[in-house]
Amino acid sequence: MNLIPQKVPFSKKLNASVLCAGVLLYLSSALFFSPNANANPEELKGVKGEITRQQKSLSHQQKELDKLQKRLKTDELSIANASKSLTQTRSSLKRSEANLKVYDKQHQELLDKTQSQAEALQKLVKPYYMMHTSAKIESFLSHESPEEKDRISQYYQHLAKQRTATITELQKTNAQLEQKNQQLVAEQQQIEALLSKQTQQLKKLRTSQANRKNTVAKIKRGIAGDHAYLNELKRNESRLKAEIAKAAKRNSVPMDGLARRKGHLPWPIKGKVLHSYGTRQSGQVYWKGVVISAQYEQPVKAVYPGTVVFADYLRGYGLVLLLDHGKGDMTLYGYNQVLTKKEGDKVTAGETIALAGDTGGRSTPSLYFELRRNSKTQNPRYWLKH
Repeated sequence: MNLIPQKVPFSKKLNASVLCAGVLLYLSSALFFSPNANANPEELKGVKGEITRQQKSLSHQQKELDKLQKRLKTDELSIANASKSLTQTRSSLKRSEANLKVYDKQHQELLDKTQSQAEALQKLVKPYYMMHTSAKIESFLSHESPEEKDRISQYYQHLAKQRTATITELQKTNAQLEQKNQQLVAEQQQIEALLSKQTQQLKKLRTSQANRKNTVAKIKRGIAGDHAYLNELKRNESRLKAEIAKAAKRNSVPMDGLARRKGHLPWPIKGKVLHSYGTRQSGQVYWKGVVISAQYEQPVKAVYPGTVVFADYLRGYGLVLLLDHGKGDMTLYGYNQVLTKKEGDKVTAGETIALAGDTGGRSTPSLYFELRRNSKTQNPRYWLKH
């Protein structure tokens, strides 16, 4: 909520805040209901007008904050989609480059094979030609016996078969070589297209990141006051509880839960604990999970087998993934840059379910990890390996 001090029509200036609104409401009640009140109609009118103005101002500020949060969601989802597309493009690029190396090697092997077959054919053609020519002459001049003629004839036939077989193999190799040439050209075109696509995605990503930076700055200015920040945290927490309750009601996973793994669960990500469970976040709002430092797009792992029951953007928590492990046990992973799983997916322990990021308006990449049993939060440190 952006609580900006504003001028009031009284001789004394008041701060435009929730406290101010409360004071005005108190003053209003005193003027209307105190038996000793000597306020004239103009003063009463001024107080009522100021109360209305303050209420409208606060409502307007909240609406502005809601608009900014929606814009942040759009910015961060755009970044997430661009990051995901970029990751997929890079993977495709690596595959194409690997294919190109394989095809290039096969192409060279086929060229060598073609050379060997051509040389073999050349060796066969010469004696075949000589025998074919001498056979015509010997048919007039030859005095060999019928057995010798039969032996020469068989050798001639064998030579002819060898020549035919070599020619067939050479033709087959040439066909394979042509196919390989086409594959090489196709892969080279694919790489060029992917590089062009990558450039466009990077441009889009940088634009979205710049937009997000401006939006986050505006949101921070809007909730600069402790009271406004506290209210925003409470509202975010209420949204999270509501989504978890809906997910729990919507899904029933027949699994054994986490009870037997207490103290033995792997950490979802390697990093420093920035905020511990139960420490003060602001006012009377305390951390219900742990915040762990991370690198951008660092793999986030499932701590135990489960079913994805929620995978979406949630105000204050960014891209969130919720796993149901059965028997009322759930783990939650927030602030992600990319979600690699969707609702309904089954995951195994240690499987990558997301890539860490700074969604939800975070200033640095990190992971928010929460563990719940029958909707009640638990201290993750008691469940994770020490």
